[in-house]
Amino acid sequence: MNILVLGSGGREHTFAWKLAQSDRCKGLFVAPGNSGTKAIATNLNIGVTDFKAIKSAVLEHKIDLVVVGPEDPLVQGIHDFFLEDDTIKHVGVIGPQQAAAELEGSKEFAKEFMMRHNIPTAAYESFTKANVEDGYKFLETLKPPYVLKADGLAAGKGVLILNDLQEAKDELKSMLVDAKFGDASTKVVIEEFLDGIELSCFVLTDGKDYKILPTAKDYKRIGEGDTGLNTGGMGAVSPVPFATKEFLDKIENQVVIPTVEGLKKDNLPYVGFIFIGLIKVGDDPKVIEYNVRMGDPETEVVLPRLKTDLVAIFEAMANQTLSEVIIDIDERAATTVMLVSGGYPEAYEKGKEITGLENITDSIAFHAGAVENDGKVITSGGRVIAITSYGNTYSEAIKKSYQSIENLHFDKMYYRKDIGFDL
Repeated sequence: MNILVLGSGGREHTFAWKLAQSDRCKGLFVAPGNSGTKAIATNLNIGVTDFKAIKSAVLEHKIDLVVVGPEDPLVQGIHDFFLEDDTIKHVGVIGPQQAAAELEGSKEFAKEFMMRHNIPTAAYESFTKANVEDGYKFLETLKPPYVLKADGLAAGKGVLILNDLQEAKDELKSMLVDAKFGDASTKVVIEEFLDGIELSCFVLTDGKDYKILPTAKDYKRIGEGDTGLNTGGMGAVSPVPFATKEFLDKIENQVVIPTVEGLKKDNLPYVGFIFIGLIKVGDDPKVIEYNVRMGDPETEVVLPRLKTDLVAIFEAMANQTLSEVIIDIDERAATTVMLVSGGYPEAYEKGKEITGLENITDSIAFHAGAVENDGKVITSGGRVIAITSYGNTYSEAIKKSYQSIENLHFDKMYYRKDIGFDL
């Protein structure tokens, strides 16, 4: 098969790395890709939402399968675009159709879906500029902390957790009236705060059947001890030590099965990944959010543990024969630590040369915000490189990642030194 991966981050480099290991993969292309994908695939300088250019590339390179990395093209309907065009509708697309992608595209849509299918989640109400006063009143009925979520896509930054009632009211006004997150916050969901420990569950579905991938836990805050601003993710571990078999069974029965069955009942066509953000409250799982693609940096610890041929899995998903596939998982733990640009997630500089990559032998370097320029690898984003390692325990794996990081350098490089600290 000729395969095209859409995206340019660590998630997409990990996909390409895994797909390249398959003898079923003939030609591998990534659009737009990064310095990591360039070493193992052909990068195409195409934006992930430029559907016309993607179609041209699919026809030119005789692509058989498109794997959609980020959420934007899915929410904008790339799968539907393929199905509606006779020249490319035969191409398999890994990622849900637009109607189902609303599970990530709209927090309110996701909440209504959960309520409809009795999937455990926090109590909530949603508000717009027209009823912002009702939002203030609803906040007054809740105990702190207060959780405010921009309804639309805000690049992982649209969720605020605040301890002060007045600050929560001010932020609600800022989101709804002052358009703090642009169109993403024309509607805001306010929900009760759930106190517990978070983890992520990843499900593959072909629209009929499902398979569950290993769980992972990521670390969103920029500062050690989970302090400071939210980021796209500073590190991850898999498996999650506190996710016992009993708890995983609860996740499957109370969350995964009702989700997959709910998609069928609501006639939401879904071929792809369901990423379920969960919180363990007491001994029970509750859903924080859905995403309609793999997580980042969780992909960098989940896919390295997958022993089954990823091309075979994707073929089965596209052909609706997923039930016939056996998912084989590496027993070892995997961890990843994200190296970021100084200043991230606020203003940061790009174009810093990255040195020492050739000295990494015990870990895998998945490139994210990095590009090749005149034979040098330079920074091009906030999250630059994820360093993934295996170990018999997550603590052994994390130690290896930190040892490998000592070989790397770029100006103002920053990383958290406490990934896995809370486990």
